[in-house]
Amino acid sequence: MSMRVLPLRRPNGLRLLDVCCGAGGLSMGYYLAGFDIVGVDIHPQSNYPFPFIQAEGLDYVAQHGHTFDLVHGSWPCERYCKVTKWRGNPNDHPDLIGAGREVMQATGRPWVIENVPEAPLRPDYLLCGTQFGLSIRRHRAFETSWGGGGDLVSPCWHRKDLLAFEHKGERAYADAMGCTWMTNLEARKAVPPAYSQWIAAQYLALEGRAAA
Repeated sequence: MSMRVLPLRRPNGLRLLDVCCGAGGLSMGYYLAGFDIVGVDIHPQSNYPFPFIQAEGLDYVAQHGHTFDLVHGSWPCERYCKVTKWRGNPNDHPDLIGAGREVMQATGRPWVIENVPEAPLRPDYLLCGTQFGLSIRRHRAFETSWGGGGDLVSPCWHRKDLLAFEHKGERAYADAMGCTWMTNLEARKAVPPAYSQWIAAQYLALEGRAAA
């Protein structure tokens, strides 16, 4: 199910490291914003559509993060998710946001952390699929090394029929997210590419202003 033909984009000459990349939902957004992508995950990702390295994320960032222009980390969210409290013990899952932030800061490169809104991070940007015209809700918080700012994004619009759509089937859910190359399980753990494409646009705009 791997994507053979990638969407067209305008390369910006920058390299991005996506740590804990999963099947590549956020990687795709950065790709569409013009970045060349390398994904890292501790688990194999057979459907990941970009160059992939199976490795422990903290170690890889510490050793190689400084060679990239921007470092993104989607550190595991299970410890903070509400659904984990319903289904099990949050303490059974790793708490990597603090350690991830430290190792990303140590690279000296700009960085982004993505996680669920309940996670212990500063929500410089809080995004939902409906803000991008997607028929799906998936709130995610983004903490950035530049602290937010840039263009405004429209408010959420949570209609009752939207909730019904989310239960029409896994394939419809993945397609609505824009993650058509993923399996059902991969899509459930992914984040829509529209989020990171927008985050990348904020970064590029702010970097351009700083360099001007």
